[in-house]
Amino acid sequence: MFWFFFVFEFFRFFLIEITTLVLWKFTSFFRKTRIADARLTLLEKNPFVSIIVPGKNEGKHIYKLANSLKEQTYQNFELIVIDDGSDDATPEICRSLKKSGYIDTYLRNDVRGGKASAANLGLRYSRGQYIIHLDADCSYDRDAIENILVPFYYDLNIGAIGGNVQVRNYKDSLCATLQAIEYMDTISVGRIASSELGIYRVISGAFGAFKKEALDRLGGWDIGPGLDGDITVKIRKLGYKIHFEPSAVCQTSVPDTFKKLIKQRLRWDKSLIRFRLRKHRDVFYPNDSFRWSNFISFVENITYNLILNVKWYFYIFDMIINFGSQLFFILPMNILLYTVNNIIKFLVFSPFRDRKNETVSYFMIYLPLMVFYFGYFLRIVRTTAYVQELFFKASYKDNWNPAKSSAHAKALKL
Repeated sequence: MFWFFFVFEFFRFFLIEITTLVLWKFTSFFRKTRIADARLTLLEKNPFVSIIVPGKNEGKHIYKLANSLKEQTYQNFELIVIDDGSDDATPEICRSLKKSGYIDTYLRNDVRGGKASAANLGLRYSRGQYIIHLDADCSYDRDAIENILVPFYYDLNIGAIGGNVQVRNYKDSLCATLQAIEYMDTISVGRIASSELGIYRVISGAFGAFKKEALDRLGGWDIGPGLDGDITVKIRKLGYKIHFEPSAVCQTSVPDTFKKLIKQRLRWDKSLIRFRLRKHRDVFYPNDSFRWSNFISFVENITYNLILNVKWYFYIFDMIINFGSQLFFILPMNILLYTVNNIIKFLVFSPFRDRKNETVSYFMIYLPLMVFYFGYFLRIVRTTAYVQELFFKASYKDNWNPAKSSAHAKALKL
């Protein structure tokens, strides 16, 4: 009766992840010397790094960001701020900060071109061997820049590295608290597992580091939404490894209302259809860039996020039709099963979270709500996004990008 949970979800999101995490922790002792050597090599070579910060109307955050970067343990970088057609005081703020020495380069698109356009402008003017992409409204641990660069010297085949994004405003609202738990599971611990398994697929735009040679070969970012996952796939297809670095910590503010969260997730979830099913469908075919790791990453992503998402509705329909008289037993037992799983998983995974904003006990009272957040709320939002993108290509009408940029992307099938 609960086969869906045991066959798919418990197996993938508990057994496989905990096994991978235990092996990762067990082998960490043997990696210590190699990591220390990589850090030493980084500090000896002291490569020049370009930090690019694209955005619109982000002027109010730039001083705090630039000031915090001055406290980083790694200092051989240039800070490039790209103003994507801001219509507030951002130009005056940035010009003043550049004059004061907080910003190295200030670039501006007089007409908004979208985040990818702004990031590519920054890439064009960058001089660093590595490019670090940041969001202006985030804050970073003092050793975050150094830590996100170390893996490049641990494994020379690594082409891009994702930072560990955590929720800063987790106390603002119930919506923010539930996202904090989600980020701890899927972005912090979950990405350690997916990175170890070789199927890590999204480097967050809030904190990601790239080899400049890789970005130059690709011509930079394509128009989004979903450009973070898209650039990650493109780098994987070049043959580079993608790595997640849990010690490179970034704090971000998430939507504090469910209305804002729905808008954000509708945008994010459409990218699975637009990029995984349409743009990068060649990952499934034998060709020069075919790699089993990319194939498995895509199959896992589409299976668990799309196919099983549809299957869940058939499962519910089957329950109602064939076990209608037992629903008063099945439904509470189903909720109890997922709640117990969420609590056990949160507790068991806790030792693998080196960096915590709060104690485990703080989040415990919210864990029973995660079954409704994950199992129902996000599932419905995800389904809506898939339908909108599958049948109406709604991502090209999203005002997150200027209409002319989206029209151009649609014409080029990006």
